[in-house]
Amino acid sequence: MKNILTLFKQKMVIGGIFMAVFYQIVFITIYMSGYGAMSDNLDQLSVAIVNEDKQYGKEIADSLASELPFKLITNVNLADAQQELDDRDLHMIIHIPENFTEKLQTEGEQAPLDFFINQSTPAMVASSMQQVATQLTSTLNQQFAVQNAERLLLAHNMPEEQAKALAAGIATKLASEINLSNPIPAGMQNQVAPVFLSMVSLVGAMIFAMLGTGAAQSLAPSMGKWHAFLAFHGVSAIVSVIAPVVGLAIAFGFHGYGFETFFKMWGLHALEMFAAIEFMGIFFFLAGQAGMLISLFFILVQSITSGLMMPQAIMPDFYRIISYISVMYYSGQSDLSLMFGGGKTGEHILGLVLIAAAAILINTLIYWRKTAAKQVAEPARVFATD
Repeated sequence: MKNILTLFKQKMVIGGIFMAVFYQIVFITIYMSGYGAMSDNLDQLSVAIVNEDKQYGKEIADSLASELPFKLITNVNLADAQQELDDRDLHMIIHIPENFTEKLQTEGEQAPLDFFINQSTPAMVASSMQQVATQLTSTLNQQFAVQNAERLLLAHNMPEEQAKALAAGIATKLASEINLSNPIPAGMQNQVAPVFLSMVSLVGAMIFAMLGTGAAQSLAPSMGKWHAFLAFHGVSAIVSVIAPVVGLAIAFGFHGYGFETFFKMWGLHALEMFAAIEFMGIFFFLAGQAGMLISLFFILVQSITSGLMMPQAIMPDFYRIISYISVMYYSGQSDLSLMFGGGKTGEHILGLVLIAAAAILINTLIYWRKTAAKQVAEPARVFATD
């Protein structure tokens, strides 16, 4: 018992206990508050209703607009809506073709109703939208049941006998077609690949930033403070180019996405790791080894703000704001586009560049202020002249 109490008093053990408790508090708080909003904020998903039918299609569009529990967009044409869907700004398109009323009134034919869904989105969104499309078709068919069909068709000046004849088969009058773009290959490993490829780069960047900033600061007296600082960035760039190859090679070994995709992903994750090292470096230049606590917090937050498990639109306000400065958000969205298809790759890569540039500037200011303060406080240990 005495030995146990002695061990408990050691700083390393106390630190280990603190981390064990701290990690639980941060992990559970972030994940429960982040993912708890998924079901509550589904009404923030965007769905476009594109109606090209000037007759009964207008009534259908108005009915959908009043009943669907989503953020609805109606003032958009099909081509623009499809581009927004590809960019993941929309989550589904409901398209009513111009011949909808004509097919509805023609005996023996089904009226078409098209649904467009981008599968290169969080799995929860894609599956939810497919369920909505199926349920919506069934619901509309029920609404077109015999008791309402005759009245609705007569309203468009159809002869009464013809309306009654069509009413008998109206319950299956709608034919929905679900158009899936940017399909993800079968297998759970493909669904989660963007999550883990981005996450491992982020974790690796955090560990390197902790060790690299410490090494640069320890070498500053002999090397020169700015030479050491520039050397840190140079080594960071080299590591960022080399390290991602390992993870990508393993991932592509399990499922081949093609050589072209591999090299594009290599460039993307080299940029992601460099931006992450610079971003994490802020905390270590500022707080030393204690920066690990802040870095862990941001890694957990970025696993939510990546938009890979739930889209940006339904994130709680705190996480949605953080996503705009989240390395993993821009990397994860680019992963989806490069691996499976989708737009805005250039915009997301620019986001990584801007984060890296801003982090370098902040690190420079922190390093300058801290080294200047150290020179004043410890004049006998002035850094070597650059």
